[in-house]
Amino acid sequence: MILGRVVGTVVATRKDERLLSAKLMIVRPVSPEGQLEGTPLVAVDTVDAGTGETVLVVSGSSARMADGLSQSPVDAAIVGIVDTVSMA
Repeated sequence: MILGRVVGTVVATRKDERLLSAKLMIVRPVSPEGQLEGTPLVAVDTVDAGTGETVLVVSGSSARMADGLSQSPVDAAIVGIVDTVSMA
């Protein structure tokens, strides 16, 4: 699971028909402290996240287990919007 921040959107007028209703977001991984790190990735949004929100992203076969994506060509999916992060 990846902790990330939504930094943008992707608009694709032509795409696989299994992605026709999918909202595509650009997510940049962040540290638990909220510092941007790593390479941005494109993820299907399953929770109606918005730009600037901190989110949970799953990748690989786990992404296809997200709601409604079992038959979709997806490698990353946003599955949660983070309210707070606390380190013990």
